Amino acid sequence: MADRAPFETDISTLTRFVMEEGRKARGTGELTQLLNSLCTAIKAISSAVRQAGIAQLYGIAGSTNVTGDQVKKLDILSNNFVINMLKSSYSTCVLVSEEDSDAIIIEPDKRGKYVVCFDPLDGSSNIDCLVSIGTIFGIYRKKTAGEPSEKDALQPGRDLVAAGYALYGSATMLVLAMDCGVNCFMLDPSIGEFIMVDKDVKIKKKGNIYSINEGYAKDFDPAINEYIQRKKFPQDGSAPFGARYVGSMVADVHRTLVYGGIFLYPANKKSPKGKVRSSPKDEREREREAVGFVSSPRGI
Repeated sequence: MADRAPFETDISTLTRFVMEEGRKARGTGELTQLLNSLCTAIKAISSAVRQAGIAQLYGIAGSTNVTGDQVKKLDILSNNFVINMLKSSYSTCVLVSEEDSDAIIIEPDKRGKYVVCFDPLDGSSNIDCLVSIGTIFGIYRKKTAGEPSEKDALQPGRDLVAAGYALYGSATMLVLAMDCGVNCFMLDPSIGEFIMVDKDVKIKKKGNIYSINEGYAKDFDPAINEYIQRKKFPQDGSAPFGARYVGSMVADVHRTLVYGGIFLYPANKKSPKGKVRSSPKDEREREREAVGFVSSPRGI
């Protein structure tokens, strides 16, 4: 009988990784606290997703969120996990969730210097049919003086301190992007830790997959449809691109990161500025703009 592989005794966990990076940056430790707390929330969500059917967590909770999506039971549970863990990290001052219409301002005695924007359960419309779903997050540093407000979250992506997502699929994967690069960690349920499995990940320069919801093709800008047509029917004799579209952004983005290719979520006639997550007021403004677009001969 073949010898069994020995246990690894010097493993790079997510907890260890963020502590080492914090030490290199000579930081205060607040970001480490934040990421470790977020990591705990993701573990809890992963466990809930795995048990959702047995625990009767499938189905609609009976409401819609600020973007008009139906709220699932797991949406609410996941949102509470993330909010409560981030509050208890003593490292945040503003939280912005897709499930809440207003920014959450952390009480003074629990405040830190970071702003976190997140979707606690991306792709939740796919929960009941067991398609991969995920958690998305972006972390900013508060730059203004005085009391925190939702305006502190209105920063460009280039100012992100860290960002990433968790994917709940055949395994639970956490992908974290920081100044040091993009690193992937897989949850080992036997020890309850995320283990580094891919370091300094780079997307392939050229792939052979395109990912887009072609059900909206009639409303796309003609240039988008022309681009897709060229990928399906290349004129240079090269092999055509394969089509892959899951419908959970985290799953589509992770596949694109691993295999290469392109993921598109373009504007269309109904949403000429793209489907940006916004308030109901902003949604109504976009609807009026869409009406103007449809009647306009100029197009996009």
